[in-house]
Amino acid sequence: MAVDIGHSPAASGATSARGRPEYAFNLELATRVRDQLAASGLAAFLVRTASGEAPDLFARTQIAAARGADLFLSIHHDSVQPRYLERGQLDGAAARFSRYARGYSLFISHKNPATEASLAVAQGIGRALADWGLEPSLHHAEPIPGENRPLLDAALGIYDFADLIVLKTAAMPAVLFEAGVIVHPEEEVRLRDPFRQDTMAEAIARGILASCPPLPVGR
Repeated sequence: MAVDIGHSPAASGATSARGRPEYAFNLELATRVRDQLAASGLAAFLVRTASGEAPDLFARTQIAAARGADLFLSIHHDSVQPRYLERGQLDGAAARFSRYARGYSLFISHKNPATEASLAVAQGIGRALADWGLEPSLHHAEPIPGENRPLLDAALGIYDFADLIVLKTAAMPAVLFEAGVIVHPEEEVRLRDPFRQDTMAEAIARGILASCPPLPVGR
């Protein structure tokens, strides 16, 4: 299975309430997910170039296919639209943050050739996260510019993001996981907690196993 580390050191994604780049969150969680999948008996690898660097978006799914991956899972951490960000103080320092939304989200693309399998995996992960008491965010369904994503399952926080490159170009089932909203000050702290990271990694592995028991072991 291919575990994609969202973004890259050079293009690091969102910035947390306390100024930490999203890529740092993604790298930590993706590594834990890869290790948990391996502990569950599923061969998994982090998607990197031959030199160990972060590949561009189109190369990520090509690398996954070349290595025989049976599932593509992209790990991210979330933000909100700029209209919801405010300026203030956190821990005695100037910060830009928002308490507008919190919670995880799962995305699939109906343009992926394995849409039904992608949805089954997302549902399995969502159910396993719910077992831990984790709740989804529904802010991506808000009818505003930058959001307005079709909500496929409100209870599990699953959306259709049709043109997201790593989802629609994958030759295998593909799911993108937004672990939480890092611009939310309190959620940021929770997302940096190793126990919370292990909880999510366990749920992801368990959800994949529960939804796709016949998946072959990837190389």
